[in-house]
Amino acid sequence: MNLWGTLLAKDLRRVVRNPWPWLIHLAVPLAITALLGLAFGRGGASGTELGRIRFGLVDEDDSALSRLLRGGLGQGEGGKYLEPVVLDRATALARLQANELAAVVVLPPHFTRDYLTGRAPVTLELIKNPAQSIHPAVLEELLGALVTGLNALARNLAAEFPAWRAALEEGADYRRVAELIVRTGERLDTLRRYLDPPLISYSREVRPGEAKAGPAPNLFGYLLAGLGTMFLLFQANIAMGDLYREVAGRTFARYHTLHARVSPFLAAKGVFVMVMVLTGAAILLGGGGWLFGLRWQHPGVLALLALGYAVFAAGYTAVFAALVTEARAADALSNLVAMALGLAGGCAFPPQALPAFLREHITPLLPTAWLAESIRELEFGSAPVDWPGILLRLVALGAGLLGLAAGWFRRRFARGQIL
Repeated sequence: MNLWGTLLAKDLRRVVRNPWPWLIHLAVPLAITALLGLAFGRGGASGTELGRIRFGLVDEDDSALSRLLRGGLGQGEGGKYLEPVVLDRATALARLQANELAAVVVLPPHFTRDYLTGRAPVTLELIKNPAQSIHPAVLEELLGALVTGLNALARNLAAEFPAWRAALEEGADYRRVAELIVRTGERLDTLRRYLDPPLISYSREVRPGEAKAGPAPNLFGYLLAGLGTMFLLFQANIAMGDLYREVAGRTFARYHTLHARVSPFLAAKGVFVMVMVLTGAAILLGGGGWLFGLRWQHPGVLALLALGYAVFAAGYTAVFAALVTEARAADALSNLVAMALGLAGGCAFPPQALPAFLREHITPLLPTAWLAESIRELEFGSAPVDWPGILLRLVALGAGLLGLAAGWFRRRFARGQIL
């Protein structure tokens, strides 16, 4: 085995003896991806779909109108997103406590009578599950829209309510319902010119080259691509941190007593960083993909991009090792820069959420954005990705940084600033 290969094997044996710093930095992005994905995506094949909202419905009124509302919730478009479960109050609250429901909606006693007569305020009760965030909030908004609609009907059709109440009461002649529908429809027909077509319309224009807003179709994959990109830089920082420990422990001094050239030592460190970054990428993308049920469509391209990113990571960390002589300062500064590169590169959240100047002028220049957005667009997007160009940029930037770091390191070594 040649010299730098021996040095690389030594570094790898050190990792085997103490793998915990590496494992922690790999577990953190997986944990964050799982937590955010479950909180906002609710799992599933698509990851970011809202999914069906399962909630308890307690009908304490049990009137014709409440039964009509109850049956309509699971029909048509509502049936695609709403999954009401009709229960009594005690059972509904017990299942809510067991985290089986997103919320419980209660129709109070005398709901129909109070609404149609206007004698007493009608209050709909919503009990939200504190362990969930998105689905209870959606139900709250839908319930607010329902209340607004009921208020609008009460204001405009109050004169029809007595007849509707008589038609809906038990034992009433339900053949009158058809007549009431016609009469109410005639009242609503006066609004036709405002509703058909609507006076307010919405259209969206996507300009050529404009980035698509919103997350990718799979929230788990979208998060994993970004968080993995950022945390791989932390892995690289740990790997290059071995250089400071070897200088402090006089390992480099002992090496220098046998070998005059510094290049093999530096090459071994650079390769060690690349090996650890590639290993981390394999665990995050491969193991994370298996964990979250992702099927990567372009595994070969992802591997090449990870290789290019590993070259960049080696150059990035080597620059800190060449310029910053104190281990603690280098560790703190390199991690801060890695976090800044990740956040500014849109690794933790969509780039569209960044400030305009940062998004338009800074983010496109960052290697973290190159990798994260390439993975997202390749796997979940529709726009073509110039991945060979991105790979070339990553390798060229990494090689340039490695060259600069090697020159600075040799200069410090010649001045006796390392030994």
